[in-house]
Amino acid sequence: MAPNSSEENPLILLCNDDGITAQGIQALATALDGIGEICVVAPESEQSAAGHAITVRDPVRAHEVDFSVPSGSIPAWAVSGTPTDSIKLACHELLDERPSLVVSGINHGPNTAVNVLYSGTVSAATEASTLGIDSVAVSL
Repeated sequence: MAPNSSEENPLILLCNDDGITAQGIQALATALDGIGEICVVAPESEQSAAGHAITVRDPVRAHEVDFSVPSGSIPAWAVSGTPTDSIKLACHELLDERPSLVVSGINHGPNTAVNVLYSGTVSAATEASTLGIDSVAVSL
């Protein structure tokens, strides 16, 4: 469960479509370290171009994983589904409280023009937005 946050120390949920072990999400967590309470819920494997897909035929499972930033270990779960599944599972099952912000990325490669329609990175942020949570997607 995510640590208690406050307005001064917001809960920031990180997600991506490149998988929980991707360099981009580690760089993002490191960059945000100290800004708020950080937690990570991301696919256990690459889900690039998953778009806004959700898993409907198989159970979606999450397991805790080790994830460290310069200040120490942070809560993190690897999810057996898509980036959208990861956001849904985080917000409805895994976290004790609603995140103040969802940051998706850092995606390996640009998400420009029509590619935003296929992007799991963008879709994770979009799903958070549909849940009423401020969100941003980052791609390089």
